[in-house]
Amino acid sequence: MMQDWTGYRASLLERVGDFAKHSPDVLRGLATMDNAAAKSGHLEPRIHELIALAVAVTTRCDGCIAVHTKKAAEAGASLEEISEALAVAIALNAGAALTYSARVIEAYQQLG
Repeated sequence: MMQDWTGYRASLLERVGDFAKHSPDVLRGLATMDNAAAKSGHLEPRIHELIALAVAVTTRCDGCIAVHTKKAAEAGASLEEISEALAVAIALNAGAALTYSARVIEAYQQLG
């Protein structure tokens, strides 16, 4: 096993609670953004969570992976749907690396 995700999620949420005691406005702001993203209702919660998982992978956030995997499952996402969302993240992340590689080449070419 690479990670005890259930234990990690519980510990993370506990630490976030500790942080919230010192910076409650930050957590309220984050909650406001999170709720605003779903407010329109154009996408069902399962889709929101699949997007969140794809973003979590591209930003390399274990906390987001732990929280949004559980939320995706609770919203009814199947392992097949999660896998497809992750495949999109992998494809785009590789594309991003290629795009930023082109930027490096351009920056180098402008040196001389």
